[in-house]
Amino acid sequence: MSGVGTGPVVVGVDGSAVARNAARWAAREADRRRTELRIVYADPTAQPVLSEIPGVHWPKEHEAHIREQVARWLSTGAEAAREQAPELPVSTASSPGTPDKVLIAESETAGLLVVGDRGFGGFTGLLAGAVAVKVAAYANCSVAVVPDVGDPLTFPVTGPVVAGVDDPRSAESVLAHAFAVAASWTVPLHVVHTWEVIGIDLKWMRTRLPEEEVAEREQRFVSEALAGWSSRFPDVEVQRFVSRGSPTAELLAHAKQAQLVVVGARGRGGFPGLRLGSTSHKLIHHSPCPVIVVRDDQP
Repeated sequence: MSGVGTGPVVVGVDGSAVARNAARWAAREADRRRTELRIVYADPTAQPVLSEIPGVHWPKEHEAHIREQVARWLSTGAEAAREQAPELPVSTASSPGTPDKVLIAESETAGLLVVGDRGFGGFTGLLAGAVAVKVAAYANCSVAVVPDVGDPLTFPVTGPVVAGVDDPRSAESVLAHAFAVAASWTVPLHVVHTWEVIGIDLKWMRTRLPEEEVAEREQRFVSEALAGWSSRFPDVEVQRFVSRGSPTAELLAHAKQAQLVVVGARGRGGFPGLRLGSTSHKLIHHSPCPVIVVRDDQP
């Protein structure tokens, strides 16, 4: 299971500066993948079409104004993308529906969805919680969230790729994506794994294992997870960071010097119905660099 989709990179825009920055980052990623970029806008006013509702009259001049505004936002997003990758194939589309529903529908054929973490009412409205978290939880492909880092908006293009590995189920998908990106960008890969008394579950407390033995087991887990990857990507310098502590705090500390953090959608011991783990959720809100949430159940 690679964890890396083969469809186009799809980015949601809403006319905000953060969304344009997300389009730039999405263009860089699409160029790296050698695939096309699809820029989409979700138009909630078109679902249902107000003119078709009995008793509701939709002024044609207002409808025309909205179409012009949407076309301008899509064009601005495409221009921002081409600033980053001038030769990249770019298409645009306006789709009826709410932002989360439109992006989740796009995920059926996308290799990656990209959103910004703030905007003013479209794909990135109401902080990350309104759209990015829901999309990361329910999309059928991996999701990248590009943070709002202030003015001027930009994203880091130096520093390592950070991979947060948690359990055997998600580690393969996370490492597949992280190694591929690190190799493409010719940067080191920092593999981060933490363990806690509570996180290691009550299994540690029940068996009363010495802390040293638990630490040794966690080191062994990381070694086994990394087995074979260096032979596939011999040019990627790998550094391991295995420690007791909070996974969120450790990943955020590494994110300060990174250009990308890659994590799985669900955390260790997550319930089958839990679509997004707490660590991924917190990173989406607080990471200073882009975060990719990789689905371990991605086809």
